[in-house]
Amino acid sequence: MNNAISVDGNKKSLVYQGFMVPFVLITSLFFLWGFAHGCLDVLNKHFQELLNMSKARSAFVQFVFYGGYFFMAIPAGLLMQKVGYKKGIIFGLLLFAAGAFLMFPATLIQTFGSFLLCLFIIACGLTCLETAANPYTTVLGPPEFGERRINFSQSFNGLGWIAGPLVGGVLIFSVNGNGSNKFSSIALPYMLIGSLVLIVAILFWRIKFPDLKDESEEEERTSPGKLKDLFKYPHFVLAVVAQFLYVAAQTGINSFFINYVTEEIPSLTNQQAAQILGFGGMGLFWLGRFTGSTIFMRVVRPNRLLAFYATANVITMALVVAGLGWTSVVALFSTYFFMSVMFPTIFALGIKGLGPLTKKGSSLLVMSIVGGALIPVLMGHIADISTMALGFIVPLVCFVFIVYYGIRGYKVKAA
Repeated sequence: MNNAISVDGNKKSLVYQGFMVPFVLITSLFFLWGFAHGCLDVLNKHFQELLNMSKARSAFVQFVFYGGYFFMAIPAGLLMQKVGYKKGIIFGLLLFAAGAFLMFPATLIQTFGSFLLCLFIIACGLTCLETAANPYTTVLGPPEFGERRINFSQSFNGLGWIAGPLVGGVLIFSVNGNGSNKFSSIALPYMLIGSLVLIVAILFWRIKFPDLKDESEEEERTSPGKLKDLFKYPHFVLAVVAQFLYVAAQTGINSFFINYVTEEIPSLTNQQAAQILGFGGMGLFWLGRFTGSTIFMRVVRPNRLLAFYATANVITMALVVAGLGWTSVVALFSTYFFMSVMFPTIFALGIKGLGPLTKKGSSLLVMSIVGGALIPVLMGHIADISTMALGFIVPLVCFVFIVYYGIRGYKVKAA
């Protein structure tokens, strides 16, 4: 790449000099996919009522969505290697917009499968964005600030998670559809996000976006590693497991948050529960990401903060399983604060020291998001045969492993 910029120079700032515009544009992507994920959690409960389906069947919203991540992860990594970050991101944005706009004809077809297809296409687009944005953020500045930088960008992902259930809850739960089309309320939030995604895609296309040239890319061109070589790095393998379990836990909690709150506190409506999710849960999620990157990681090593937060979530999940009314509801949305730093921190710790295998490792870490496809179905099945509260024992077990990763599993060992 003739116009590549070498990443050396100012070692004190969070972002290298001259890289602020790319950093801002990349950070905007985190908001967009946060919004898409936030809307997903509203859809789960909405389909239960609209189509009179069980919790386990409604969890196929998550199964198909996160299955899209699994399906697209390796192709997305290969795409980034072939065409570069910028073109790969534009392709992902166009897929994202296409899936969002297809929600309108899906409301006319009025079948569960048509909506699942739209969500699958959106997920494929998001996979491209996450495969590019997460590793790209880690190399936009000094390596020692990689975890802080990705957590800062991910704090805007938290804002998207707040906006998703709030906007989705208002537009979906407060509107009953037009005439005979009871599905019509689903289309509007996706038309809005699809339009915004197209604007961002145009910005990426029009604005000059420098290619980065860092050590791992240089090594990858001169001595490309094989996928199987990643298994020589125990800290990476454990990161894939930890990321699988984290996404499984987060998705399960998101998917059945509204169910749990309305069952524990029957006086609350679905829209009120969605507001608690947006302002309470996702608000704390954003606060945790922001404070984690700007304050706590200045004084606490990322792995230690990860272990501490995961331990806190083992405790909050125990309270949720106990089913103690408002106490458990408060514990449930408090969980979001402690989940906030987990994905970006596990990601950054997992790709550390991979050298020429960094892009392949990033693809596998994104692929581990498939945990979000499997666990909600299990939680829904437990809820159908027992109680919703008991279903939350599944994320409790997931957080126990993340405690281990933050204490011991993160350590880089020579391959």
